Amino acid sequence: MLFRLATGWTVLKISFEERLIYRGDFALGTLMRFLPIVTQIFLWRAVFYGADRPEGQIAGYTCDTIIGYYLLTMISRAFSSMPGLASGIARDIRDGTVKKFLIQPIDMVSFLLINRVAHKLVYYLVAVGPFALVFYLFRDFFPGWPDGFTMLAYLASLVMAFLLGFFLEATLGMIGFWFLEVSSLFFVYMLFSFFFSGHMFPIDLLPDKLEFLVRLMPLHYLAYFPAAVFLGRISGPDLIQGLWIQFAWVVFFLVASRTAFHFGVRRYSGFGG
Repeated sequence: MLFRLATGWTVLKISFEERLIYRGDFALGTLMRFLPIVTQIFLWRAVFYGADRPEGQIAGYTCDTIIGYYLLTMISRAFSSMPGLASGIARDIRDGTVKKFLIQPIDMVSFLLINRVAHKLVYYLVAVGPFALVFYLFRDFFPGWPDGFTMLAYLASLVMAFLLGFFLEATLGMIGFWFLEVSSLFFVYMLFSFFFSGHMFPIDLLPDKLEFLVRLMPLHYLAYFPAAVFLGRISGPDLIQGLWIQFAWVVFFLVASRTAFHFGVRRYSGFGG
């Protein structure tokens, strides 16, 4: 049963207030995530300028644009990353906490989605200042603001990246209904996600055959796709097609997560506290 609007709003407010209880710790953890920016800048400058080589281009990227790309993927990952979601679902299934969603009129997937929305809202409130400062200091790394249509497409891709990241990890977490220990699976997923989402480097840098395979996966819509849209590397019919494919992946994992929960609770034995 899906949440009623009033119930969902109440859960959102409570979850939002919970995040603010330890706001100092939350803010410090958020700010620490900006430290890797320095190492990434040094890394890419070494790649482009190292060994006494003059600056060139790699797959159409200059040193400045690839640093700009990396900064944009930080925003993409801020939307799409769901730390602890899949492992939390699997843990609740293993220790029996999931029973509360079976005996109370609360839809588990909807509850977790609203809870994650509250988490992201607090994160954005804390991070908006540092993000604004970083992008102002590194504004020369960007070719400029995209046009209105591209900006709307970029914002839409970020929203869908959030939904895709949530439902994808929720689907993974539901595997806990069938397997007792799934931490190794989550670790493998995190490695693949970091590599194939484009967070480590643009997937344009991959060999053609491997790039083609990566583009068939949903992972590159978590980080690479929104950043590439902002930079104008995806435009015209390719942009429209990409948005529809991203939307299709969102719907696919939405259905997959609910299907997994539907069949999972039918084999759940209810052990634990």
